[in-house]
Amino acid sequence: MQATATVLVYSDDSNTREQVRLATGRRPAPDVPVVEFVECATPAAVLRELDKGGIDVCVLDGEAVPVGGMGMCRQIKDEVFRCPPVLLLIARPQDAWLATWSRAEAAVALPVEPVEFAGALASLLREKKLQGV
Repeated sequence: MQATATVLVYSDDSNTREQVRLATGRRPAPDVPVVEFVECATPAAVLRELDKGGIDVCVLDGEAVPVGGMGMCRQIKDEVFRCPPVLLLIARPQDAWLATWSRAEAAVALPVEPVEFAGALASLLREKKLQGV
């Protein structure tokens, strides 16, 4: 198993980014690597970091401004070769269908509930490891 996993967190709200970091802790589950975060507050920063490579999972805030996480997800799924899996943060459970439209692999509700979030993130990290990507 790799020593660390890099998780990109996109939100214009620093409190949302902090919720993600706190819910993850050092690692979201004992069987996945320790997590390092790359925080982005703008869509341009997300694209720049994805172009650099090395991102294992993206966590995108569906309520981000000026580009929401759903639109950002759809864009990166179309434009980024071997796009990492995406965990989308949604404001309402009714928005789950939009998460599907955006092609996110998983979605959890805001505000971040630590157990649910950590479980979803760990699941995406495990799947990535199984795929050998």
